[in-house]
Amino acid sequence: MKNFATTSAIVLALLGSSVAMTPAFAADEFNVAPGLTYAGVPLGLHGADPVALLAGNQVEGDAQFFAAHDGVAYYFTSAENQAAFEANPAKFMPQNGGFCTLGVAYAKKLDGNPDYATVVDGKLFVFVNQAALDAFNKDQAALTAQADENWVKIKSVKATDL
Repeated sequence: MKNFATTSAIVLALLGSSVAMTPAFAADEFNVAPGLTYAGVPLGLHGADPVALLAGNQVEGDAQFFAAHDGVAYYFTSAENQAAFEANPAKFMPQNGGFCTLGVAYAKKLDGNPDYATVVDGKLFVFVNQAALDAFNKDQAALTAQADENWVKIKSVKATDL
């Protein structure tokens, strides 16, 4: 825990500089783009294919292959990826509603950008920027535990209220 506490000031400084530039658009438990998709719900993961992300590939999905889950639309690169997601959405959902995991570890909802995604123990994590991903990689276990604890508390709180 000492490592977690020692880096907190540095991490908050890194996150603080990006908060104004990368707002979280969601009003509740999912990080979504403003506006509605053809499915009538907001777009998650900036349109990136969650099945491809989990496989380690950052690929933008195509609106012709989409699935809505919990009021969020996800785009896929193929009908096969769409079918895999529809068969088991929980497997492919980003952690912390798609918000930056490092931000959630510090009780903040920051825009999770799929350009800065990683997979740990079969789970998809997204981050606001490379600095946040690098900080997470230095202490994954402690930061994941802290994010899990905070997520329960802030999941339904508007990002602007944190």
